[in-house]
Amino acid sequence: MNVEIKAQERIDELGRNGYRILQDPDRFCFGMDAVLLSDFAKVKRGAKVIDFCTGTGIIPILMEARNETASFEALEIQEESADMAERSVAMNGLQNKIKVIIGDVTKARDYFSCDSYDAITCNPPYMVGQHGLVNPTSPKAIARHELLCTLEDILREGAKLLKQGGSFYLVHRPFRLTEIITLCIKYKLEPKRMRMVYPYTNKEPNMVLLQAIKGGKPRLTVESPLIVYEKPGTYTKEIYDIYGMEQEK
Repeated sequence: MNVEIKAQERIDELGRNGYRILQDPDRFCFGMDAVLLSDFAKVKRGAKVIDFCTGTGIIPILMEARNETASFEALEIQEESADMAERSVAMNGLQNKIKVIIGDVTKARDYFSCDSYDAITCNPPYMVGQHGLVNPTSPKAIARHELLCTLEDILREGAKLLKQGGSFYLVHRPFRLTEIITLCIKYKLEPKRMRMVYPYTNKEPNMVLLQAIKGGKPRLTVESPLIVYEKPGTYTKEIYDIYGMEQEK
């Protein structure tokens, strides 16, 4: 389907089902964290899924490529990003599978039915506070900093929308892991699976992937580390597989 491509936008290939996505370098382009979360999140056949803070829709688009029977909704507060997400969905012919909604995640229960989703995914803003921000209203600042929502907002609203036994999938920074787990437990989202992501084997982790289950029993499985690079400029085989790319020789 032909869609409008604005002057500052580009089209990126996603390596799955021939899917593509619109990107705007002046706003906020998706990163590896979103790709890893889309792979980490496992949903059952026919699942009903919603992606919080969807940006330009990268997570539901990638997840649909792996879960063609699932249905997806995508919530985004920034109108320009939501418009790009809608056009990317249309460009891939996924209008019947992914619905983009413009709205405030802090009031998600006002837009969606409680206890109605099998899974929620979220790649949220990581940073707390506005220290050092030149323009706190810029799209990049809103995507990176907790300016319009907090981690607690996201988990509180997610807990309301999930069915009992439903899964909340999150990617975040390890330095906030204690806070993440504390808030999950506060809202009856029991951490069940966790995987740390390391840039190299000899470096500290810089991402954490977490699955929490609404009403789940206490038992956390820590999965094997995910290593991004074998050496500078060369991904590990697992990263190439996640991206759907051929490993470089």
